[in-house]
Amino acid sequence: MTLLSRHAENLFWIGRYIERAETNARLLEVGQRNALIPNIGGGYRNEWDSVIRASGTAQLFRQKYGEPVQRNIESHLFFDSDNPSSVASCFEAARENGRIVRTALTSQTWDALNTAHQEMTALKRRERSSIEKHEMIDWTLQRAALMRGTIEDTQLRVDGWDFMNIGLYLERADSTARLLDVKYFVLLPQVDLVGSGLDNYQWRTILRAMSAHRAFNWAYGGEVTPAKIADFLILNRKSPRSLITCAEEACWHLDRLARAYGRATEAQTRARTIVAYLSEISVEDVFDEGLHEFLTRTIREIGELASIITSVYLNGEAN
Repeated sequence: MTLLSRHAENLFWIGRYIERAETNARLLEVGQRNALIPNIGGGYRNEWDSVIRASGTAQLFRQKYGEPVQRNIESHLFFDSDNPSSVASCFEAARENGRIVRTALTSQTWDALNTAHQEMTALKRRERSSIEKHEMIDWTLQRAALMRGTIEDTQLRVDGWDFMNIGLYLERADSTARLLDVKYFVLLPQVDLVGSGLDNYQWRTILRAMSAHRAFNWAYGGEVTPAKIADFLILNRKSPRSLITCAEEACWHLDRLARAYGRATEAQTRARTIVAYLSEISVEDVFDEGLHEFLTRTIREIGELASIITSVYLNGEAN
């Protein structure tokens, strides 16, 4: 028996919303770490502006808040119900999707979704000045990890599990691309800073914000360079957040769906095309194209794949 398409869509978006909430927490950490560097060189430096631009919600933010002030960006990315991608909005949406498909979830998965929603409600009632940024970040990362853990450890390996994981890995690929793109936005007006101590610190910040600093050292060792970091987060199959890992995982789950439903689909073909392309290029190819240009194109291709999946599986064709 296959899922109703509307239920598949709910499960798909549970995976996406969990990962999206974590992305916003990681963006906050990038901004916090980069803002700690003293601006000894003068000129343009607004790490918080780079964070809001990389989030993909800059226009929405400016319509409500205006200039990119740190406190407003924190509110926008964490608490703001007017921002559908904020941590609060994502956890609320994940819980609502879970409520709709409650019978498809184990009690552990539902409890993780529901508890995060309840705790967020309690956080919103607290005085804003009493909540430290690291508390918001750590809480989000822990809750997202708990949700993913219950999905992985307790859900049956049926099509619903596949849809949740497809959503998760598409969103994680988008997240990795956006977090890497912070580097483009933060140094865009000062190309002369490339290769400086500030530049190297910011590259390390990306690794730390993605909880990948120690794994990177194990994989590469020695000197930390932009090329190595880009390779680790884009092309290294050992990296759990790399673009190629996310693409291969999404492709694997799409292959399972194709076998379960007895037919190949355009979604499967497109995912395999992305995996094949990432398998053939080098990090030198990425920098030759331009890191920002490569990441912008990748984000667009992830969005196109998600649209195809919606058309093929979530609009009634897989019933």
